[in-house]
Amino acid sequence: MIYFDNAATTWPKPRAVTEAVKRSLSDPFGNPGRGSHKAAASAAKTVYELREEAAELFGADPLNVVLTSSATQGLNFAIKGAARKGCTILFSDLEHNSVRRPVLSLRDSGYCHTDIYGSHGGDNERIISDLIAKIEPGNCVVVANYASNVCNLTLPVSQIGEICKKTGSVFIVDASQSAGHFNVDVEKMNISVLCMPGHKGLYGPMGTGLMVFSKSAAESISSFSTLIEGGSGVDSEDTGMPSVLPERFEPGTVNAHGAAGLLAGIQWVKRTGTARIRKNENRLWLDLYERTSCSDRITVYGDGTPGAIFPFNIKGVPPSEVGRLLDEKGICVRTGLHCSPLAHKTLGTGEDGAVRISFGFFNTLRETEEAADRILKIAKQ
Repeated sequence: MIYFDNAATTWPKPRAVTEAVKRSLSDPFGNPGRGSHKAAASAAKTVYELREEAAELFGADPLNVVLTSSATQGLNFAIKGAARKGCTILFSDLEHNSVRRPVLSLRDSGYCHTDIYGSHGGDNERIISDLIAKIEPGNCVVVANYASNVCNLTLPVSQIGEICKKTGSVFIVDASQSAGHFNVDVEKMNISVLCMPGHKGLYGPMGTGLMVFSKSAAESISSFSTLIEGGSGVDSEDTGMPSVLPERFEPGTVNAHGAAGLLAGIQWVKRTGTARIRKNENRLWLDLYERTSCSDRITVYGDGTPGAIFPFNIKGVPPSEVGRLLDEKGICVRTGLHCSPLAHKTLGTGEDGAVRISFGFFNTLRETEEAADRILKIAKQ
């Protein structure tokens, strides 16, 4: 099998990840923060080590790292927590439904206003100009998808962060396709809240994720509304959630077994290096592009920037059919709208979306050669 669906979840996982999860399930491993015995302490140590490793990777304090079940949960916590009645939420035309749906839910309930700023084909000057024209100082939440899950377009998060800092806006970044691929620092980029899954570029298990708060956002955390309330292991007599991180956004038992795997995944990413990971993805993209560009029936979307994602269509063949034919040969891809109809509309892929090949660190040039051969055969049918 050739696995080219790493934007959905990376596979295979590094051996250290699977071994860490196995140990957490077989060795004494209690409920972190819910007891003082050795088993609970072992789990708590693992969870805190994860916070430390993530904090170092993303430029934050360990106590400002919150464990979630996914990027989607984190984005809901961040967006709905930061929004204030009557505020405006700005988001880009590349956003995933994990941003679009919670934002529109707030709008449709009459709670806030929304607007969209354009990605303009990756033209940073136009992106910033569009954003400045729409931002309302002191009354905005700005959301940016650092890297699209449909193509290799990225948004200028550092520049957006500077504008948000100057205008007193909360800045939330979706790092679903950038964590583990690009260097991200919440302080240097003026990001208020960084949200990500654990199972994609960080090579951890599914059902894991992180919210990373900047120092300034953490200092005003009591102004962030909570979406879910419950046990936190501290201040049990208080009727509200704690006004400190990470407990404010960690109601109930955290996925400590998943945390063990995510800890190993982040450590693996650090040892490997994001530059090396990205270099391999770029090499695979360029090889596949070179091999398939000979066919005028194949359209590749994006601005031509190499990267982890290779979205394409074959003229006259629905993407779902291309996916089926590739699957018959053991090549795993994803087809359709990829939960990002906004991005597909922006790219002009059509109502059926596109075929998405997405690379991981363990893919090889032999696999891109085999995939290209099969794609060209489909295009000739």
